[in-house]
Amino acid sequence: MPEQKSEQKLILRALAGETLPTPPIWMMRQAGRYLPEYRATRAQAGDFLSLCYNSDLAAEVTLQPIRRYGFDAAILFADILLLPQALGADLWFVTGEGPRLSTTTTESELAALKDKDAIHEVLNPVYETVRILSRELPKETTLIGFAGAPWTVATYMIAGRGTKDQGPAHALKAENRAVFEGILDLLTDGTIEYLSKQIEAGAEVVKLFDSWAGSLKGEDFDRYALEPAKKIIAELKARHPGIPVIAFPREAGDKYIGFAKATGADCVAVDDSVTAEWAAEHVQVDGCVQGNLASRHMVSGGQDLINETRRIVKAFSKGPHIFNLGHGITPDADPDNVQLMVDTVRGR
Repeated sequence: MPEQKSEQKLILRALAGETLPTPPIWMMRQAGRYLPEYRATRAQAGDFLSLCYNSDLAAEVTLQPIRRYGFDAAILFADILLLPQALGADLWFVTGEGPRLSTTTTESELAALKDKDAIHEVLNPVYETVRILSRELPKETTLIGFAGAPWTVATYMIAGRGTKDQGPAHALKAENRAVFEGILDLLTDGTIEYLSKQIEAGAEVVKLFDSWAGSLKGEDFDRYALEPAKKIIAELKARHPGIPVIAFPREAGDKYIGFAKATGADCVAVDDSVTAEWAAEHVQVDGCVQGNLASRHMVSGGQDLINETRRIVKAFSKGPHIFNLGHGITPDADPDNVQLMVDTVRGR
């Protein structure tokens, strides 16, 4: 039966709270520019957004790192800014600079966006990618769907681009709280619908990426990072009982403590600004932890990579752990270093 198959998947066992002798492993941005086969497929697609919306090619790049490394999970190839595009924002990518969005900073601009139920026409190719992957992945490989968390996506919608300090979003929060919270509410509701459709299409786990959570402090973190995650997770679990959720409030620091319990997340991914030893003591006590090798080791490799990988595996060895990086792999990473990491985790 399918249930028995899925129970044997290592990622799902770790997410259910099981401490495994060898942690399952995957990598954030594992389908990416560091792989020559990815670069070839992206060239075939023409540009980044065309790749995201071409279901066959998006599935192909998702499968590439599975074929090469045998990771325990594949994560859907998409982008966190597809949701605001589906809500009506203009989205384009500038080569070498990254994404650009039409800004949403006023009541009229917020009112002009679409309702949460109108997103699926744009996002249907993403769901088709999930369906292809659920058929094509090896039976032991877990399929992870994902979305950006509302705060992080809002920072791009408000600024129209990525910023170092998320200043425009913080400014709008101070100057027009109603519009700021309206954007977050729309994104929260849209994210629920988006992830729910991914689950219906075959995603076995979903992950919430809050890449800029660390720039929210004190009560703002609780209100704009923790509370939206709690609402999204509660609704997804109500609709899809048993679906595991990984939350990644990057650079949350002490706010990592208790985050799983407060939000209902089955696993908290931690970045490399905290040590594995600290996270084992303060975060893993509540369940599965994912992380947290610094991405730079995928560039530099060598004995330092081996030593750090072993240290992290050892630090988390007394509880449920999914081995991953502290953030996404970078385009300048060496594919051979990824293999060295995988071999080290698996004791080869």
